[in-house]
Amino acid sequence: MDEQNISILDRIHASYYQLAAAERKVADYVLSQYRQVQFMSITQLAEECGTADATVSRFCRSLKLKGFNAFKLELAKYAAASTAEGLRSRPTPTNTPEGRCAEAGRLSQEAIDQTIALVRMADIEKTVSIFEGADRVFCMGAGGSMLLANECAHLFSTVCNKFSAIWDSHMQMSITATMNLNDVIVLFSYSGATQSGVEVLELAQKRGIRTVLITRYPKSPAAKLAEVVLCCGSSESPFQFGSVPAKVAQLVLLDVLFQEYLHRNKEACEESLQRIADALSEKHI
Repeated sequence: MDEQNISILDRIHASYYQLAAAERKVADYVLSQYRQVQFMSITQLAEECGTADATVSRFCRSLKLKGFNAFKLELAKYAAASTAEGLRSRPTPTNTPEGRCAEAGRLSQEAIDQTIALVRMADIEKTVSIFEGADRVFCMGAGGSMLLANECAHLFSTVCNKFSAIWDSHMQMSITATMNLNDVIVLFSYSGATQSGVEVLELAQKRGIRTVLITRYPKSPAAKLAEVVLCCGSSESPFQFGSVPAKVAQLVLLDVLFQEYLHRNKEACEESLQRIADALSEKHI
């Protein structure tokens, strides 16, 4: 039978005894926890299995997959298919518009609760201190994360003029290569594993540039390079590509930073907000 036509769990069972001992640890964990694994980073899975990241990569290649992301995609397909089979036999609240509305609200609220639980005020205060001492703050990201970086620049631009968003990945590298040592990078990367983000942080580290990372995964490749790592809640499946709850989680973390900055710079911020309000007053009907 064509391997592409059988489920990922069946492929694991079929190749189980051809796997190395360490890879079997990964197989055992995946077979028992496949729904959870689709939300994990490669480092999280390796830690749960008591193995190295490289072992997880070899396990994925043993299944004739290109890598860990391809493996998670197969798990997500299997989980979605098995859930769909179950839904055919019984009604669920999400089968109605009202149920889907309630579910959307529940997921966003969970993302908020998880993020607040992960907030470490010492890291928030350190980040705000870095912002206060910076000449310029460049907000960066890739794909959907760049939308959050742009929101960061927009939000802070209402209280100071040092924040700007850099959209293009080539420009991000160029600016990192030429910025002053008193400039700062804020990188938004939900996965912490995008190539462009890791490249920016590697160059920043080499040059001695201060960096702040906002991510879901505190042990991701990007997290190993950033000076400060701020973690948001909400878990995405490989099919979601920047879900609303994930964005909500990052926005909550951004607002925590903003409110702390306002609190510590109240007079200057209030003056800036008043000037902007006056300047925009003619723009409203």
